[in-house]
Amino acid sequence: MDHFPTNWGRPRNDAFDPYGTYPIHQRPAVKDNFAEGVQHTQQPIVTGTSVLAIQYKDGIMMAADNLASYGSLARFKDVRRLHAVGTSTVIGASGDMSDFQAIQSILDDLVIDEFTHGDGHDLGPAEVHEYLSRVMYARRSKMNPLWNSLLVGGFRDGKRFLSYVDLLGTTYSAPSIATGYGAYIAIPLLRAAVDGKQDQLTEEAAKSILHECMRVLFYRDARSLDKYQLAIVSEAGVQISDQIQLDTTWNFAEGIRGYGAQTQ
Repeated sequence: MDHFPTNWGRPRNDAFDPYGTYPIHQRPAVKDNFAEGVQHTQQPIVTGTSVLAIQYKDGIMMAADNLASYGSLARFKDVRRLHAVGTSTVIGASGDMSDFQAIQSILDDLVIDEFTHGDGHDLGPAEVHEYLSRVMYARRSKMNPLWNSLLVGGFRDGKRFLSYVDLLGTTYSAPSIATGYGAYIAIPLLRAAVDGKQDQLTEEAAKSILHECMRVLFYRDARSLDKYQLAIVSEAGVQISDQIQLDTTWNFAEGIRGYGAQTQ
């Protein structure tokens, strides 16, 4: 019996196998037009959500949770989205994690190159931000612009630096910045607590503000996690904490009409 559908009453063309049914050794070679090209993420698969950052009187503080979602699945729960660059800068990323890994590699190579020059100079937060603004914009056609944004924070020569950059060429600085869903939910809270008061804000108060905002995001953002990391950049250098657990409660939901199985 002939098991190949191309022989079942269809005109035969040995040079064309539309169903991929010929034995492997008889199939014509198919050229992959993309095989020799460099591939970049166009459809993000593993993504992270908000990054929050504020200025306080002694430096910069940044927070990001440890979740990386695989589509709608809360898949990876120990992902670090804060990365130290040199001795005075930290970056935080929201969006596609593979793109962030590529940027980490680029920056690590850049820091090594600067160190090997041995000229006594290294990259500060302003230089890192300027460099990233060029790299991100140049790669905009190779990444998904809706999913990639970075916060750059640092402290150098007694000056605080906090800025935002994304693939659309957007760059700006402010005393408080947030990416992802935090740009809608956390920014009003951060501006009320920080903007105009950053010169009086203590480290403990800054930690408390970010902790509360991360709690609000966990309640409101389906792609967030109740564990996060905190980065502090001050005169002492860059410090990135271990996971911090949020204390949360959902008892208030019992009194909300329409929640769960309630009908009245």
